[in-house]
Amino acid sequence: QVQLVESGGGLVQAGGSLRLSCAASGRTFSSYSMGWFRQAAGKEREFVAAISWIDGSTRYYADSVKGRFTISRDNAKNTVYLQMNSLKPEDTAIYYCAARAGLVIQVPEGFRSWGQGTLVTIAS
Repeated sequence: QVQLVESGGGLVQAGGSLRLSCAASGRTFSSYSMGWFRQAAGKEREFVAAISWIDGSTRYYADSVKGRFTISRDNAKNTVYLQMNSLKPEDTAIYYCAARAGLVIQVPEGFRSWGQGTLVTIAS
């Protein structure tokens, strides 16, 4: 099982940008598909973005972030990123990184490893 540590959260004004990072332990990072999920106060955890294992050739995005967020991975650094642009107050949430061995999916139940989360707050 891989260990995950997120960073990069913070407080920004609406319209601003943030880049989240998720560093993974272990030497088999490329064998994991990675996902970003978020949970706003009082709401269920929801899918944000996911990227496929090995080369990251397949990427999925929630409709609410499509065109504004970009997921990427650097296997040499064991890190997955979430570039967030044109941020909106409704993007405010705790953002979690997750990993699963094999094929990329979009449901949280299929991910076995989770980070502790990083808080993103967007001021209007």
